Parts: sequence; C-alpha cells; structure tokens
Amino acid sequence: MTDVTAEVRRAAVGTGVLDVDEHARLVDDPAAGAVVTFAGVVRDHDGGKSVHGLEYSAHPTAESVVAQVARDVAARATGVRAIAVSHRIGPLGIGDVALACAVAADHRKEAFTTCAELVDEVKRLLPVWKHQSFADGSDEWVNST
Repeated sequence: MTDVTAEVRRAAVGTGVLDVDEHARLVDDPAAGAVVTFAGVVRDHDGGKSVHGLEYSAHPTAESVVAQVARDVAARATGVRAIAVSHRIGPLGIGDVALACAVAADHRKEAFTTCAELVDEVKRLLPVWKHQSFADGSDEWVNST
C-alpha cells in the first residue's frame, strides 16, 4: 500500500442536480485499483408514511463544513488517492440524488471504508435540514440527511 495523501477534488453544497458518475470521473486516478461511489437517493417512504417530496435547507457554513469533513476524512485515509462529495439543497423529488460521493483508492477495502466514513461524517456534521412532505398532506422537519 502506497503512503499518499488523498486529494479532495470536490466538496460542495448546492442546488444543482448531482451526478454520481461525474463524481467517479472526478476521482479518476491511474494508480487507483478501486473507485467506490455512493448515491443518497430520496425514497418514497419514511417511518411508515408515503413521501411526496422533500426540501433540504442548509446553514450558510454548510459548504465550508463539507469541505472540512472531506479534508479530515482524506487526512485519515490510507491508500486513498482522491475524494469527491456533494450535497444538494432545495426541492428534490423521489429518486433524486441528495448526496453523491466517490472515493478512489489503491484497493477496494480502503475505498469502501473511506466512502462509508465520508457518508457517515457528512450525515453527522453537515448543517442541513430536511423538510419532508407526505402523501397524506402532513409534513415534518428532520435535522439530518
């Protein structure tokens, strides 16, 4: 395993549509033997209720927070070449990607482990709030992604 410092190639929060394949291309590295991606997708149910749609709101510091999370995960990673992560805000429909991540590493174990850590840390630390609308007309706010 090569001792390298992972490069953060994207750490963003915004309203644009997220493309997981684009994130995979961003982390492309000829030394990487594995690229792992993750798509956090809006599902049609939550807590036994049918979800109609949702909207994410973010604190103004959200982009700097996701950048710091990516740098911290990259600094701890072993054998990882590059990381890309984005979180979408604004209205999203069922099937839309809310969180996109990609990790390129020398080997699959490091890629999977780092991608899982990246997702967990973003979910834990990113100041984003989810407003879900249910099919029955009710709604709820959730302080996590």
